[in-house]
Amino acid sequence: MTITFTAQVAGAYEHPEDECMSAGVSETEAGDGMMLTFQCCTYEPDDQDIALGWDTYCVVTADQGTAYGAVQELTLRGNVLRVVFDVDALEALGLPEPEMEAVLDVDEQSLGQLRQGLRHILAYGRADARPKVLEL
Repeated sequence: MTITFTAQVAGAYEHPEDECMSAGVSETEAGDGMMLTFQCCTYEPDDQDIALGWDTYCVVTADQGTAYGAVQELTLRGNVLRVVFDVDALEALGLPEPEMEAVLDVDEQSLGQLRQGLRHILAYGRADARPKVLEL
């Protein structure tokens, strides 16, 4: 079964004060309802990050469920974002199913920002945690 929702907000942002970059989708401007945020640091992972397993991107869900390197596959085709998560990450993410699909009701500029942000974020850190990107 797939979790499906319509996202009204999509984009990517750099947060210099937090030394991170984020890209994501949300049902509403206020962040209510379903959402997915992908994040990575803007600096190379240090020894502590490596020791804690934080030397890769992370995914955050609406209820602040967080997992590092949890995406097995990701596709952004047209206006549909499809993500398949590692089943071992479902509990941490607070998700009942490993597959999520967001239909993006956003403009082309937002889609472009999302694509660019995801390319950068999913390539961050250790190679063995990078997902299979089927299309971006």
